[in-house]
Amino acid sequence: MALKDIAQRQQISFPYLKHLVTPLIARGILGSARGPRGGVSLLKRPEEIKLSEVIQLFEGSTAPVECIDNPETCARSNLCVTRDIWSKLNKALNEVLESITLQDLVEWQKVKSGPKR
Repeated sequence: MALKDIAQRQQISFPYLKHLVTPLIARGILGSARGPRGGVSLLKRPEEIKLSEVIQLFEGSTAPVECIDNPETCARSNLCVTRDIWSKLNKALNEVLESITLQDLVEWQKVKSGPKR
């Protein structure tokens, strides 16, 4: 699909979409082709693309506080009960993101959009 068509359809700017597409191509989630019939396409089936993969690509860690990924940033990490809570929240968030695929998002959007008129 042509990027300009995607940008128009999703109501986002073309430069912003190009910025988003580049890492997806580099990661092998999207493929691209140049020319009059060019554009981007999925390289994996939508049910194989987990939301966690895309979120981590753009955002990195989902940890709400730095000490979850790097306990050495705080001398109290091994004694801190709030770190335990943040760790549980991070685990729960990652489980949710791992359980959702691009196909799930497509299906949910169809339900939210309702029947076509």
